[in-house]
Amino acid sequence: MASHDARRSGSPAPQSSSHDKRWLFAAAAAVVVLVISYVLAVLTQGGQALENAALRGADQANSEELSAASQALGDITVVSLAVAATVVALIGLLRRRIDLAIAGVGVIVLGQVITQTLKRFVLPRPALVDVTGDFVHNSFPSGHTTIAMTVLFAALIVVPYRWRGVTLFLTLTWAVGIGAFTVTAKWHRLSDTLGADAVALLCACLASWWLARKGVIVPYTGPTRRGRIVLGVLLSCAAVGFLALGAFLWMVPTLRGVDYSMPNEATDYTAYLGAHALAVGFTAVTALQFWALWHRLETRGADPRTT
Repeated sequence: MASHDARRSGSPAPQSSSHDKRWLFAAAAAVVVLVISYVLAVLTQGGQALENAALRGADQANSEELSAASQALGDITVVSLAVAATVVALIGLLRRRIDLAIAGVGVIVLGQVITQTLKRFVLPRPALVDVTGDFVHNSFPSGHTTIAMTVLFAALIVVPYRWRGVTLFLTLTWAVGIGAFTVTAKWHRLSDTLGADAVALLCACLASWWLARKGVIVPYTGPTRRGRIVLGVLLSCAAVGFLALGAFLWMVPTLRGVDYSMPNEATDYTAYLGAHALAVGFTAVTALQFWALWHRLETRGADPRTT
């Protein structure tokens, strides 16, 4: 009856409950990635030694890279975060969908609540290797990366379908840069970026599931946008390329039996370059995964209760 009424009124039918499960499966996968990243990188000697070596290697980054990293990270403040959340809310409200505004802002706020709670109160960093200074404190997950990714995901949720590809193109470079810059500036380790990506994806999928359950998400029945396909292919190739490069830079020394706990300029710099490449690759893959989950899905227009 509901489907008949939707067809008669010219509106797309809501998604079936079976399709709603995609968001829960993706959210569960994000939790798995979060746990695995923490266990392998923080709770093992090898993981701590490798990531500490990457932090030492970041000392060899040139001044231009360090300056760019510090500038980009410094631009993320409470004020700029509030502005981003306000813009996301306004887009939802301009579309006359209060639920879209709530979902978008909710992704950003929930992401910070989870990240800061985990980092400050829940997840310890045991002293498994001999380190001093900044290497001792827990930095998992990265708050800056969580901000960048939740803003990206919130924007993808609230914008109309026709603007989603452009939105991804404009925000992905910034979000990927933030994840990589945290490693360059020695604010975070690679695992912190992976954990933040997982937290952001979890929040975005929960928000999408909530919208789907409310019947806000509907199939897109318009024409295929070829430019979006080209964009997806190019971004996917770039992401895979960075992942392959990072894996190579980490695996070759590891297979040769390098002791990452011993400072060595060449080894440390290689570890840093690998961490930097992997941060770019994993962040891009996470963003593309969420984008793919919204493939040919649209959000309904004005809520009749607001008109």
